[in-house]
Amino acid sequence: MNDAASAPTSASTPEPRSRARVRAPELQGRSWINTGGEELSLADLRGRTVILDFWTFCCINCLHVLDELRELEERHKDTVVVVGVHSPKFVHEAEHTAVVDAVERYGVAHPVLDDPELATWKQYAVRAWPTLVVIDPEGYVVAQHAGEGHVHAIERRVTELAAEHEAKGTLRRGPAPFTPPEPVAGELRFPGKVLTLPGGTFLVSDTTRHQVVELAADGETVLRRIGSGERGLADGAAEAAQFNEPQGLALLPGGEVLVADTVNHALRRLDPATGAVLTVAGTGAQWWQGAPTEGPAREVALSSPWDVAWFEGRVWIAMAGVHQLWTYDPASGTVAAAAGTTNEGLVDGPAAEAWFAQPSGLAVAADGSRLWIADSETSALRWIERERAHGGEDAESPGADEHSDGGGFLVRTAVGTGLFDFGHRDGPAGQALLQHPLGVTALPDGSVAVCDTYNHALRRYDPGTGEVSTLATELREPSGAVLAPGAAEETDSAPEIVVVESARHRLTRLRLPEDAVRVEAVAHRTQRAATEVEPGALRLDVVFQAPAGQKLDTRYGPATRLVVSSTPPGLLAEGEGTGTELHREVRLAGTEGSEGVLHVSAMAASCDEEGEYPACHMHQQDWGVPVRLTAGGADRLPLVLAGLDR
Repeated sequence: MNDAASAPTSASTPEPRSRARVRAPELQGRSWINTGGEELSLADLRGRTVILDFWTFCCINCLHVLDELRELEERHKDTVVVVGVHSPKFVHEAEHTAVVDAVERYGVAHPVLDDPELATWKQYAVRAWPTLVVIDPEGYVVAQHAGEGHVHAIERRVTELAAEHEAKGTLRRGPAPFTPPEPVAGELRFPGKVLTLPGGTFLVSDTTRHQVVELAADGETVLRRIGSGERGLADGAAEAAQFNEPQGLALLPGGEVLVADTVNHALRRLDPATGAVLTVAGTGAQWWQGAPTEGPAREVALSSPWDVAWFEGRVWIAMAGVHQLWTYDPASGTVAAAAGTTNEGLVDGPAAEAWFAQPSGLAVAADGSRLWIADSETSALRWIERERAHGGEDAESPGADEHSDGGGFLVRTAVGTGLFDFGHRDGPAGQALLQHPLGVTALPDGSVAVCDTYNHALRRYDPGTGEVSTLATELREPSGAVLAPGAAEETDSAPEIVVVESARHRLTRLRLPEDAVRVEAVAHRTQRAATEVEPGALRLDVVFQAPAGQKLDTRYGPATRLVVSSTPPGLLAEGEGTGTELHREVRLAGTEGSEGVLHVSAMAASCDEEGEYPACHMHQQDWGVPVRLTAGGADRLPLVLAGLDR
């Protein structure tokens, strides 16, 4: 989801593995987390294989990699040290307190370097979130991988390194320099979403403690906890069931609750009467490109479902992990992709052609006509609504739904411009700015409240006037909200709303003000150095070298895919679209000095070379590459998906 790094080779002409050894640059940043206050250097880690994980906590792909690394860390804990290098995208992510919170929130159990100025990022020529760099026990870089899906290859490499350096006498075994933080008391810890139950109590996803908690009407008193509190995937009674960082909650027509069990990549059904939990969708494994996108719900993989809502006769799922909306039909027990292409960005239109970027919050409009969407990575408020058929001709339009009345669905944007512009600015929706919103709440008057998470604010968008205003500030990472019981019937006074203040570990009750809060407008753009490229012809090369012991998997067709687009759209005169080669000749339009962003999405499938039933592996990454047209600039842009293996 970021700018691209220079690389030594292209996918079509990989260089041999034997190259000059490159000494790993020193680790530089503001401070260390999870080390008990100690600063670490590469010299301190000499003798063990080091995996640098360049991440930022807004990025769903980075969170996937954190989960991929957990088992590797455990299996190789005496020979491998994982070091997180936190490299922020959003302004809020550069706050040290926010990074400390994120480390706890996502259960990061290794040292983390807080690098707000991107010092170490630049030293390693990293251009993509996430990127993994492997350093051998003698302090040399031996591999670099951008994106997710590479841990299987890295594990094989670290196993080889352990054997090689034990034979050389350069391996030093021992535990990682990790000092866990002191546990903190409190009823909630980084709660995610909230739901009002018919009896007036609240159900809250207690995300970091892997539970769902019922609170009394006061929003504070714990009535019961559902889930053992241990990270896992287990059905059963309230005290035995297990969740893994649950988020969204939705009340089904029959009175049961659906839980988006995010890191388990599953939907769980909860019986409020008994607390019993049952998995109804997802396999427990993450969805990858090429996997089924519809079918029996327990047989189709999902990817980081973040929120759920009942709309148009079924459950809609904010599938943050693949930048889509899916649906789940409890009656038929099936799931299906409903909107989005899996490409990351902001593109409106027919549902099947739209682009999203980590949709993370859903709410049905007061009149039921549209589904509001907090599209977090584009800092956008969007919606989806039914496209009514005209004369029957639109019945087969992209995104048409077999259960509909003949029309498909359309995606529209109310606030937001794309992946790289954000801030806090009120006014006309076309000029307003948000910063990584995670929640939306439909208000009785037809407007929508937005949990503007990284601005620590509650914002309001009025479809009637097209205006955006600020309702409340000085919240702490609000991630979800719900109308207080009875608020939907209030017509003579401003309703009350209950907000999840995730980083304050509590619910906060607010009466919505009659007048907007005045704030000083600020605007930001994600800061990354633009790559200077020659106007006109440009060759894009995605570098992919199948890991040792693997080969490209062509059993079911092309093993690679490349999607290219741009912001603004006119930046690309030629070369936009989807293809199966990991290289593309494009033509850039514009005068010298013009700037824009090339959006590149790459996927490669590999399989083991040996075995009767070779395991399949998927490697994928999205880049947003800022470019500046400059005479004498580069005429080739290499992007590393997997390479530098030595």
